[in-house]
Amino acid sequence: MVTRMDLMRLATVLSLVVIVELGFVVCLSNGNYVFNVQHKFAGKERSLSALKQHDARRHRRILSAVDLPLGGNGHPAEAGLYFAKIGLGNPPKDYYVQVDTGSDILWVNCANCDKCPTKSDLGVKLTLYDPQSSTSATRIYCDDDFCAATYNGVLQGCTKDLPCQYSVVYGDGSSTAGFFVKDNLQFDRVTGNLQTSSANGSVIFGCGAKQSGELGTSSEALDGILGFGQANSSMISQLAAAGKVKRVFAHCLDNVKGGGIFAIGEVVSPKVNTTPMVPNQPHYNVVMKEIEVGGNVLELPTDIFDTGDRRGTIIDSGTTLAYLPEVVYESMMTKIVSEQPGLKLHTVEEQFTCFQYTGNVNEGFPVVKFHFNGSLSLTVNPHDYLFQIHEEVWCFGWQNSGMQSKDGRDMTLLGDLVLSNKLVLYDLENQAIGWTDYNCSSSIKVRDESSGTVYSVGAHNLSSASQLISGRIMTFLLLVFVLFHRFS
Repeated sequence: MVTRMDLMRLATVLSLVVIVELGFVVCLSNGNYVFNVQHKFAGKERSLSALKQHDARRHRRILSAVDLPLGGNGHPAEAGLYFAKIGLGNPPKDYYVQVDTGSDILWVNCANCDKCPTKSDLGVKLTLYDPQSSTSATRIYCDDDFCAATYNGVLQGCTKDLPCQYSVVYGDGSSTAGFFVKDNLQFDRVTGNLQTSSANGSVIFGCGAKQSGELGTSSEALDGILGFGQANSSMISQLAAAGKVKRVFAHCLDNVKGGGIFAIGEVVSPKVNTTPMVPNQPHYNVVMKEIEVGGNVLELPTDIFDTGDRRGTIIDSGTTLAYLPEVVYESMMTKIVSEQPGLKLHTVEEQFTCFQYTGNVNEGFPVVKFHFNGSLSLTVNPHDYLFQIHEEVWCFGWQNSGMQSKDGRDMTLLGDLVLSNKLVLYDLENQAIGWTDYNCSSSIKVRDESSGTVYSVGAHNLSSASQLISGRIMTFLLLVFVLFHRFS
C-alpha cells in the first residue's frame, strides 16, 4: 500500500496470533516457476510524497526477511509497489496480491469479511476468496501440526473444530486477521528457454476475515499480500527444506522499458560477485565500507554504517528511494552539489531537494560508488539518483533516514533507486548478496535443480497482453520461487 513517513519501526502484535513468520507450507514438483507481476501504480500519476509514503508503510509492515519479485518501472517519479496475479482454488480464480520481499505469509481477502475492499483504483478486479467454492480447500485447525508449530504447542482450550487463526497489527495502525486454509496455488513453471507451462501446488495461507487501516481502503486496494523471505517459514525456505530448490534467487528491474526479470534458482549467467550477508538479521543486510563521490572517498565516522542493532546496509528492492544516516546524507549532498556551485535548490512537497537544470545530468553531476566487504562496489550514475518531475526540474533520490524515523535513528537502506538496471543475486545458501550492471530487458540463464538443464529466462512487460491492467507488467520467473521487511 502507499502512505506514511519512512523507516518506522515495525510493530508486530500477536493476539491469538500468527505473526507473518508463519509462511507457507508448500508441496511442489521440482522446477522453475513464473508469476505475472504488475507495477502497482502503472499508468497512474502520483505525487512525490506518495513515494515516501509507499516506502514508509512497507517498512512498517516488514515482519521478517523475505524477497519476492518486483516489476514495473523503478524510476522514482513513476514507481510504486508491485503485484502479482496468482490462481487460488479449484477451479482456480485470479487474485492480485502485493509482492513483498519482507514478509512470510500469503493472505487474501475472504468472502464475508469485515471491511475488506471491494474495488480498486489500480485497474484490477478484486475477488474475494471463498473456501466453500473450491473443491480443494481445507481449513487448518488449532490441533493441526502447522498451527501447533506456529504457537510452539497446541493452544490452551483448543478443540478439533477450532480454526487456526492469525492476527497481525502493523506499525501504521492497519491490521489483518482471519484463519488459515490450505488450497491449490496456480502459477507458471519454466520448462524451457523462454517457455513456461501451468503448474500448481498446495499452500497454507491466510483467509482474511477483517482488515483495517490502509488495508481496508479502496484507492490502492489489492486482494492481499504475497510474501517470500529468508525466514524458515517463507515459501523459498519451505521449498528448500523440502529439497525442491536452493535458497537462491535474483531480480533485474528495468526502469528504462519497464518490467524485468525475477528468478529463483542458480544463476549461471551473468556471473555475479558477492559480499557476505550480516548474519542473524531480519533483512538482507550487507556491510558497507565507504562511499566515493566523484572519485573522492567521503570522510565519515568508521562506525557510521553499523548503527546499533540495525547492523549493516539493507538491500531492499521493494523500496523506491535510498536512505542514508544523516551525517552520510549531509556529506554526500554537500559533495554532489559542490560540483554545481550556482545550483539553486528548493524543496518540493516539504521533503525532496530539487533544482532546475538544462544540461546533461550525467555530465554535470558526479558518479557515486558504494564499497562493500569482499571488494564489491555498487556504481550509481547521476541519471540513477536524480529523477525528473517536470521539464528541466530534477530532484535527488537520496533521503535522510534520521529525518524520516520517529525515534531519529539512522539506517542505511538501498532501494530501487540504485538497484534498477542491475542483476541482483541473493544467495541464501552461502549467505551472500551480489550484483552486476545488466540490461534488464534481455535475459539471464538459470539452472533447473531437478534436471541440471540451463534455461534462458527473459524479461517481461505484459501490459499489452493484459485485459484487466494497462501499464507496465513484469513476470517474475522463479526456479521454484519468491515483500515487507521488519525494521526492529
